[in-house]
Amino acid sequence: MVQKAKILLVDDRPENLLALEAILSALDQTLVRASSGEEALKALLTDDFAVILLDVQMPGMDGFETAAHIKRRERTRDIPIIFLTAINHGPHHTFRGYAAGAVDYISKPFDPWVLRAKVSVFVELYMKNCQLREQAALLRLQLEGTNRVDAGVIKEPVGLLAELSARLAAVEEQAEALSKQLDDDSADAAAVATAAHLERKLTGLRRALDALEPGTGGGTGTLPSQN
Repeated sequence: MVQKAKILLVDDRPENLLALEAILSALDQTLVRASSGEEALKALLTDDFAVILLDVQMPGMDGFETAAHIKRRERTRDIPIIFLTAINHGPHHTFRGYAAGAVDYISKPFDPWVLRAKVSVFVELYMKNCQLREQAALLRLQLEGTNRVDAGVIKEPVGLLAELSARLAAVEEQAEALSKQLDDDSADAAAVATAAHLERKLTGLRRALDALEPGTGGGTGTLPSQN
């Protein structure tokens, strides 16, 4: 089950929050209300959000000041902020919004479809970033971990090396049998060359695997060129 993204809605007027919820409900994400800048900052202490819709005109801590606090925190500085304002004071006012860290600045009344489309983009980016972080974490565990789950059995590094060695031995046996079959004057030259190349690759892999075996002074061996 895919976890829903959280969207923070910040506005001191309940009717505006209700309107935002009606517009964004079609995205089927988790909508979190905050009726002040202080309440928004408190919510950001514990939850991760895909995007913040922040009203500019609020009593006490306004949108600009709230955004400044958000951008100063390492945990929240990268969360995109969309400013919403009912008052348009011209380019200077808009510039102040972008300078405060907003990714967009929308004047009320706004087109519900446009707002929903803009928010959906940031939600999708957030979900993709979450997937990438999960994949990176899994890869890091595979590279750094000392255990591996295979068919429900936990295998230690020594067990993994033994399994890899056994699988390589089986391939080596097959390659040796193939070479014996090709030890014939009538054998195809290309097939002989291919078998020889395979043997060289297997020899290189065996050396690299042996270097990783405990007690051989290895552990930092690298795979040879496979050309």
